[in-house]
Amino acid sequence: MVGGLQIDEPAADLAIAMAIASSWKDISVKADAVLIGEIGLAGELRMPGQMQARLREAQKLGFKTAIVPKALRKGEPYPSGIEIIEVRAIQQALDAAFAISKESAREPRPA
Repeated sequence: MVGGLQIDEPAADLAIAMAIASSWKDISVKADAVLIGEIGLAGELRMPGQMQARLREAQKLGFKTAIVPKALRKGEPYPSGIEIIEVRAIQQALDAAFAISKESAREPRPA
């Protein structure tokens, strides 16, 4: 990108990686899917802070599916009304996002 880009939010790592991968593979990610997570140097995903608040806000904005890092310990339950897909590594997140896109492409469109 001309002029560069600076992002200060580590939870955007997964969304940025997905944007790059979807462009490279020429497969779009379903518009109502949100990806939230930090990516480590080995490709592992880490849970960002305030995940419950992030998911509630995503739901308010109309997102139906969220791909997030797998919680290592049980804590506060995820909000209802948004499908949560937990993954441990970037490759699993990419596979999940592309699978969602393929499923939505197969769904019949309303007449």
